[in-house]
Amino acid sequence: MTEQTMINVEVAYALDNKQALLELQVIEGTTALQAAQQSGITGKFEGIDLENSKLGIFSKVVAPSQVLRDGDRVEIYRPLIADPKEVRKARAARAKERRSKEG
Repeated sequence: MTEQTMINVEVAYALDNKQALLELQVIEGTTALQAAQQSGITGKFEGIDLENSKLGIFSKVVAPSQVLRDGDRVEIYRPLIADPKEVRKARAARAKERRSKEG
């Protein structure tokens, strides 16, 4: 019987008020999605849909099928709740309004 090589990885998830960074050992050849599933993160946070969440490794989006390497950190990304373009427009409008009141 062949001995399987284990690697160390981390799985990270964060909300505004709570975050988790879980360390685990997985079999070499484990994918990002498999590690997220094995981490048990869904038991710590309500409403995580691993099958439909974007995943990343060190801030770079990867396919769920991405094979992990020793030391990788799998990040589970939440969907955006606001359109970044609209947020920037609103911020610029507020800044413009402030400037016009000041001067």
